[in-house]
Amino acid sequence: MDTQLIAFTGVAAGMVAMPGADFAVVVRNALISRRAGVVCALGIAGGLLIHTTLAVAGVATVLVAVPGLFRTLQLLGGGYVLYLGARTLWGLRRSETHAPVVAGPTPGHDELVVARDVPRGRPLRQGFVTNALNPKASLTFLSLLPQFVPAGSPAMPRTLVLALIVLAVSLVWFPAVALLVDRLGRLLRRPRAARTMETVTGGALTALGLVLLLEPLVA
Repeated sequence: MDTQLIAFTGVAAGMVAMPGADFAVVVRNALISRRAGVVCALGIAGGLLIHTTLAVAGVATVLVAVPGLFRTLQLLGGGYVLYLGARTLWGLRRSETHAPVVAGPTPGHDELVVARDVPRGRPLRQGFVTNALNPKASLTFLSLLPQFVPAGSPAMPRTLVLALIVLAVSLVWFPAVALLVDRLGRLLRRPRAARTMETVTGGALTALGLVLLLEPLVA
């Protein structure tokens, strides 16, 4: 039994499950529909695949060697997360002046379900871009993966296995989050609960975006 792989799986699970922009954007899309949440989760997995590939190839070291490039990516990522948060909050403001679309008969006003049509590629794009534009992920994997490569063993095959573990964990965790939110959809999609959840996720994305934007500016 490879104890290092078991230990790395635990570390990877903790990193992937850590609440942040990825988690918030999955919840935001899962509140719209199960499909949107799962597709967004697949987009995040795609972003993680980019980061792990860069780490395996060693390309992530360029981000350390060129501080200007690293800051540029930080600003782009922060700006996009801030955009998602602001868009969510603005959508809530607009919904207050427009009547919701009701999907299906329900027993009472509190049971109304708000239905929205979302372009098919948008959740996938949001998940992918949110994760891919986070350069810290590449640096994290670059510093973490070598610690789980046994001395004297070929680095490339081992780091590929580690990268696949990260990808597998993300493909389990984020769709599970989306399915759980959808499972609670009857409660969470009631108008009052939906507004509360979207306010929380929109505020969280906005705050995370501001932090990501300000960090490289004040560093």
